[in-house]
Amino acid sequence: MSIFEVYFKYMLASIITIGDEILIGQTVDTNSAWLGEKLYQIGFTVRQIHSISDKSEEIIRAIDEAIELVDLVIITGGLGPTNDDLTKKTLVSYFKSELTLDIEVLVRLENYFKGRKIEIKEAHKLQAMLPNNAQKLINNYGTASGMWFEKNNKVIISLPGVPYEVKGIMEDSGLAKIRENFKLPFLYKRTVLTWGKGESFIAEIIKDWEEETTDLGIGVAYLPSPGIVKIRVSGSGDNDEIRAQVDRRVEGLYQLISEYVFGEDNYKLEVSVGEELKRKGYTVASAESCTGGYIASLLTSIPGSSEYYKGSIIAYSNEIKINLLGVSKIDLEKDGAVSESVVKQMAVNIRKIMGSNYGIATSGIAGPDGGSEEKPVGTIWIAVASENGVRATLLRLGKQRSTNIKVSSIMCLGKLLKEIQV
Repeated sequence: MSIFEVYFKYMLASIITIGDEILIGQTVDTNSAWLGEKLYQIGFTVRQIHSISDKSEEIIRAIDEAIELVDLVIITGGLGPTNDDLTKKTLVSYFKSELTLDIEVLVRLENYFKGRKIEIKEAHKLQAMLPNNAQKLINNYGTASGMWFEKNNKVIISLPGVPYEVKGIMEDSGLAKIRENFKLPFLYKRTVLTWGKGESFIAEIIKDWEEETTDLGIGVAYLPSPGIVKIRVSGSGDNDEIRAQVDRRVEGLYQLISEYVFGEDNYKLEVSVGEELKRKGYTVASAESCTGGYIASLLTSIPGSSEYYKGSIIAYSNEIKINLLGVSKIDLEKDGAVSESVVKQMAVNIRKIMGSNYGIATSGIAGPDGGSEEKPVGTIWIAVASENGVRATLLRLGKQRSTNIKVSSIMCLGKLLKEIQV
């Protein structure tokens, strides 16, 4: 029987990250993003995410504030063997506990260091000292155990700060233990993935559908990222009824924006491209200038991509465009590297050089400088070539270099996908 009998539509959670390195920007807090997603998936609403310094008074204040508001508090960081890691000491005091030696953890630590041919030190052995009123969460990926405390029908979980240790502990046992101890609602969601159009464009097309959907009590959320907009449709309640309602609403969404959809949930555009190429027995090669190999990286990140991806030429300089890709020197001088004529030649010629069914190419001004009045930063041409000819598209993007590279690559893969599906 769960220790929590009160049912809420959503249980509430808070995430506290501890560490001065996060506050000064030296370390990016990826733990909160991962934990927030996992908690949402099992039926929690994350009420707040709070980053604090490695000071006992800050830790105590953050916990006191959190347990007044939420049912579950997850703390990451401050569990290392050094003197500046104060979380365990603070929690021992906070929960009026005592540290006792956990033989199971000590043996695991000794084996951990022995397997790495490292001499275990006294500071490391202290990691086997755990609060006597906490349940341990085994850490198979590092030295600091997770700790599970209960107070006033609330749960406080303390985890180390290393991201892969957080994920390992929670996936091995933490998430399952949370499910066992909380009465959580059934949550059903589908996330539709679109490419090629911005959030406002998509929102305008589906505004009537969105209003009808939310009137039914089904949630709609937009999750934009460079080149891609995710539309999450979710509901909570009776299993079969909610599943049917969400599925019907997603079916209606597809009818409105199917031309921009490439998949659902954690699917990737490069996966969709690869599957279509394999299904038809086609291959592709890329010629990249402003994207600098990012498209090649996306395509080759998929296992088995050698079956359909031939290779790439990163033609950053005009010399390489002329000598390796066979781009006309006259056209380069007349139109410039960032032009329709040049990007078309890049796509056509890479296809011939690599002997592939498709050739894709990018050439542009990624930024943050280097533009002109005629061709400002963010001016990027992409092209897709096949036996049916070559098509080029002009993109007018912003001044953020990394974003321009990502959006250009996504747009190029999206255009390729559409060409394959014709």
